[in-house]
Amino acid sequence: MARKNITVSRERESGLNTHFKVPGQGEITRGEFANQIERGKHPDYHVVRDPQGRRIPRSNPDGSRNNNLD
Repeated sequence: MARKNITVSRERESGLNTHFKVPGQGEITRGEFANQIERGKHPDYHVVRDPQGRRIPRSNPDGSRNNNLD
């Protein structure tokens, strides 16, 4: 599987990831990242909804903890 180069760049005190660094784009918001995932731009990621209905980007499971969004 391809290496996942997207990283979390900002998060709230609660741990909610709010911004991501995407190669070639710089820092983008959680909402923009979720939009791109839903449009198929990042096949190694998917979007889930939390109990408040917010779209949360997640890396697809592949057995490695080293490339998870933290």
